[in-house]
Amino acid sequence: MSQIRQNPARVTSPRVLLIAEAANPEWVSVPLVGWSLCHALKEVADVHLVTHIRNRDAILRAGYTEGEDFTIIDSEAVAKPMYQLAQVLRMGRGKGWTMNTAINALSYPYFEHLVWKRFGPEIRAGGYDIVHRVTPLTPTTVSPIAAKCEAADVPFVVGPINGGVPWPKGFDAERRREREWLSYVRSAYKAMPGRRRMLSATSAFIAGSKHTASEIPEKHQDRVHYIPENAIDTTRFNRVARQNLDGPLRAVFIGRLVPYKGLDMGVEAAREHLASGAMRLDVIGDGPMRATIEEQVRKDGLAETVTFHGKVPHEVVQDIAVQSNILLFPSIREFGGGVVLEAMSLGLVPMIVDYAGPSELVTPETGFAVPIAPKAAIVSTLRQTLDSIVADRSVLSDMAVKARQRVSDEFTWPVKARKVVAIYDSILADRTS
Repeated sequence: MSQIRQNPARVTSPRVLLIAEAANPEWVSVPLVGWSLCHALKEVADVHLVTHIRNRDAILRAGYTEGEDFTIIDSEAVAKPMYQLAQVLRMGRGKGWTMNTAINALSYPYFEHLVWKRFGPEIRAGGYDIVHRVTPLTPTTVSPIAAKCEAADVPFVVGPINGGVPWPKGFDAERRREREWLSYVRSAYKAMPGRRRMLSATSAFIAGSKHTASEIPEKHQDRVHYIPENAIDTTRFNRVARQNLDGPLRAVFIGRLVPYKGLDMGVEAAREHLASGAMRLDVIGDGPMRATIEEQVRKDGLAETVTFHGKVPHEVVQDIAVQSNILLFPSIREFGGGVVLEAMSLGLVPMIVDYAGPSELVTPETGFAVPIAPKAAIVSTLRQTLDSIVADRSVLSDMAVKARQRVSDEFTWPVKARKVVAIYDSILADRTS
């Protein structure tokens, strides 16, 4: 991966055209990542956001001025019917995300076509020092603008890009239940028209995970920079868990109730402690597995110690989570793991599966990571870990403090924005040396 070179000669902020088709301060997941990075970058660079029309009202409510701070692009003529097609092909709410990504990859170039139509003359005239595509986050989406920027002698940056984590062995049933049929042929994206040209024309790739970084061909690795995808907005997550060690161990699960998130494994591993009253579990989130898991909880007589809150507003999540000691999050295929950082920032100790995104966020000093393995083995290790915590919770307080400190030092949006600007500076320094 590339080493960042500073540009000590720069005395003005880089002028950045930030392309984020998904950027919305009122939504979660990818749109919130797009918005949060843009908002943080505006504090350290001269940023103009280009985004989709669906985000306009929320951005206006956030205090931005259209035309001055951001420009909207209306690509609905193509995006809307393609989105509707994706919903039909997914055949189920909350499932088949690979299909959704594939359809979006086909419709996205039209969005960039309209971006270039609006901003191409300014880019060619030197109106921007950097053009940076933040979203889509997936590395499977081709950006035609990359080659056009290269022709205009303006650096193009893409990222954070993330995704494509292989399904672990032993979870093929979950893979099918998620209707991830296209994941079996995902590598076909490498043959997408324009991808090779984009790779050669891009000045820097910001990889949101080590796996995604490894997917960039070797000859381009000198332009790859690893910065984890997610970060924390400290104004949204500003409370601190008390880590009360009296009474039952309090755990919380936060996420969609789908097979790969692993809530069923968490409940199975905790069953004995939930049944005895030594542990309580709050479940925040909704999804196709909710009815099945709720029914199992009732059959096992755990209804008094497992509370299903359903989907709650993002700003309410911390009010529930902060009452817990640990985050029980045994997801087996998590690209970023933003919920893990959110929990750590509140002073919860995460318990995760040591695979993909969360494994890059949690250290032995800040949480518990059980080895990736077949389902029965994960449940067994989770159970053993919970046994040890229930028997002696004294380790949690120190781990919680270190978890909060790790987030503060490495994973806030201002920290991340400074790292991104350092990449801009490195690119611009190389061009002037």
